[in-house]
Amino acid sequence: MLDIRTLRENPDAARAGAIKKHLPDRAEAVDRALAVDTELRGLVPTLDAMRSEQKNAGKQLGKLAPEEREAFLAVQKEKKVELHKLEEREKRLKHQLEEELMLVPNIPDAEVPEGKDDTLNVEVRKWGVPTKFDFEPRAHYDLGEAQGWLDFTRAAEMAGSRNYMLFGDLALLHDAVLRLAVELMVERGFTPIDPPLLVRDAAMLGTGFFPGGEEQTYRCEKDGLNLIGTSEVPVTSLHAGEMLKADDLPKKYVARSACFRREAGTYGKDTRGLYRVHQFQKVEQVIVDVADRDKSIEHHHAIVQNAEDLLQKLELPYRVVAVCGGDLGVPQAMKYDIETWMPSREHYGETHSASRFYDYQARRLNLRYRPKESKKPLFCHTLNNTVIASPRVLIPLLECHQNADGTVRVPAALQPLLGGREVLGRAL
Repeated sequence: MLDIRTLRENPDAARAGAIKKHLPDRAEAVDRALAVDTELRGLVPTLDAMRSEQKNAGKQLGKLAPEEREAFLAVQKEKKVELHKLEEREKRLKHQLEEELMLVPNIPDAEVPEGKDDTLNVEVRKWGVPTKFDFEPRAHYDLGEAQGWLDFTRAAEMAGSRNYMLFGDLALLHDAVLRLAVELMVERGFTPIDPPLLVRDAAMLGTGFFPGGEEQTYRCEKDGLNLIGTSEVPVTSLHAGEMLKADDLPKKYVARSACFRREAGTYGKDTRGLYRVHQFQKVEQVIVDVADRDKSIEHHHAIVQNAEDLLQKLELPYRVVAVCGGDLGVPQAMKYDIETWMPSREHYGETHSASRFYDYQARRLNLRYRPKESKKPLFCHTLNNTVIASPRVLIPLLECHQNADGTVRVPAALQPLLGGREVLGRAL
């Protein structure tokens, strides 16, 4: 969440940020938060005076004659009841203020492009050339089913639509890609984590997925737990409530996990194939560091480069786009997406999202550190980015590297993880 002082000092920036993100209802939360804050601060002098009077009452009592004490105690009892009522009101206002601040989006950086949706994201750079064939290429679902690697029908029968099963070489390819991603990040100094897949609401609130993302989340009501849609949630929440040492920062983590999303609101979109599914695997990189905007920006470019380097190892053409305001989530200050070329879509499809938040998540998580030069603790800065997500990445891997006979070429970086094999599948 934003610091209330940011709203007090520059409410227009907070309102403009919500409008830039095309969240007009969230802009209204700025004014509601300020109104509650004004009322809350107005109570402070009265509460301070009443608490001070209560504290001094004991000293006064000892100086009174016995016949004066009964009346004095009666008055103090009434004042104590009045103080309790005001303290309860203060407690309610603090809770209300926190609820309103939870609704106020992070302020997007100036470099965030204007735009209402992903069609207005701005291309930053490209790598590679979209694959062209001298034969009629197959879509990944046709190729996978023909090879016996993919089954959507049985998966749908047992688990509903937008589910799938991987078999044989495709299951091995899926695992090899994820392992390659983890190995790359470990080589670059990231600590691997195997995180929980079910988390409490506090972790969802702390990372900014609640409120607002409840419809996309699989909720286990009986236990009050939520299946994660990304390991960003448990990994960023790892140090919630802690006071870290400046010498221990930055914290760099990489997590491989299963992820789950309801895909609410996507009826009729991408219904065939592996592009939009309910369950998938993801390798996620998370950084927690000091409160330094320049360092956050430097980390942001580095985590994007990590993902680009992996895609280059996989020999897949891609482009990087700066995400516009209307496609930017509530907690992000800036986000880059990486889109990989998918022949069956005749376009680039999103495969990675890299976000910087500054202290927005850390304030929610009460994640702080103590700087060397100051005794006053500060909130950390957080960032994250997909390293790879599968099975979505299997779409370009199958489609871009397919041969005329229906077999699939294995990129050199994956061959050691697949027993040295250079080709997968049989001639169709």
